[in-house]
Amino acid sequence: MNKLRRVALLVLFLELAIFMFSYVSLMYQGGRKDRGMVRVEIKRAKDQIRQGKTTDEDLRAIAEEYALIRDIRLYDPEYVDNREYRVEEVGGSLYQFDYETKSTGEAGSLLLFSFFALFLMTLGAFFYVDKRILRPAENMTELTRELAKGNLSRPLLQEKSGYLKSFLWSVDMLRETLEDNRRREMALEKEKRSLVLSLAHDIKTPLSALDLYTKALSDNLYEDEEKKNAALLGIAKNKEEIRSYVDRITAASREDFLNLEVRAQEAYISSVMDPVRKYYRDKLQLLSIPFTILPYEDALIRCDRDRLVEVLQNCMENAVKYGDGREITVSIRQEEECKLFTVKNTGCTLREDELDAVFDSFYRGSNAGNQPGSGLGLYICRQLLHKMDGEIYAEMEDGCFLVTLVLRKV
Repeated sequence: MNKLRRVALLVLFLELAIFMFSYVSLMYQGGRKDRGMVRVEIKRAKDQIRQGKTTDEDLRAIAEEYALIRDIRLYDPEYVDNREYRVEEVGGSLYQFDYETKSTGEAGSLLLFSFFALFLMTLGAFFYVDKRILRPAENMTELTRELAKGNLSRPLLQEKSGYLKSFLWSVDMLRETLEDNRRREMALEKEKRSLVLSLAHDIKTPLSALDLYTKALSDNLYEDEEKKNAALLGIAKNKEEIRSYVDRITAASREDFLNLEVRAQEAYISSVMDPVRKYYRDKLQLLSIPFTILPYEDALIRCDRDRLVEVLQNCMENAVKYGDGREITVSIRQEEECKLFTVKNTGCTLREDELDAVFDSFYRGSNAGNQPGSGLGLYICRQLLHKMDGEIYAEMEDGCFLVTLVLRKV
């Protein structure tokens, strides 16, 4: 930003230098021209004086005939005049010719006015750019630097107007979203830790009971069969109690481990498909993968538009990652009161008995190979679709893999 300001100062300095050069050149050239015209007019006036026109009225009449001569009089050394003049001898007498290079003065004034107008316009433009673009950009740079450091609490001052108003608003919204997500994650993590610690404490009681029963049985402390059976029943009971605690700990560790907040609203299909088309048209063109979105009838559906775009992107990324690169097709059709979005890719090597498991968390199919991934993509898709009152399922058809999203039509 400081570099741009230095460039602005350099431009203003160059404008000033160009003006000074132009003004000096104009004054020099104009002065030479006007003085030449003065000499011509004085020569003609002298010829008229030689013809006998020597009275004051005659001299004033002669001066009025010329553009540059302002007055003609007999030379008086004691007379003071601030105007330019020349003294010439005519018929043995000295005459004073007062003159003014008016044309050069007018041109210089016009040039001076034009320069200051241009200079002020340029200065105003630079101040406007500095206030509306450079300073907001500096604030945005500082904010992103703070975000990179993990400081999410610093707000970004909003601009009431300007070219970056919407962008700054979006960046600040991103900061607020990140801050809210971190706050929820910290609260959720605290709640999970408290729950796990509580369950870990509660599990000690059945563990102690199991320890006592097993020691008693190993030391043959129970002589009759009835007490032994009671001990075995106690072991079984405490084992089931421990299992329930373990299940609760597992559920607490797995439930909502991702922030899958959904705001179901109404959205047109085109508002979902347009960003998908725009992004993957260019990306798949670079990868030389034919990509087609079949014609569809636009309609309102019940969904979270941004989350649905995220689901389609996950499906598209899987198609790119696990397909053979021959073709990817997206189609939209209607069945009863639902709209079905299907992402189809060629080159499916997944086993048919794995179709249901691909939507489980952390599951990676037999076709994963060396492809990077966590096994959460389709799991996230299913969770998001369920929160939008939708569904997702997978099929295999003629060596192709199809993932279909089901959403309710409004």
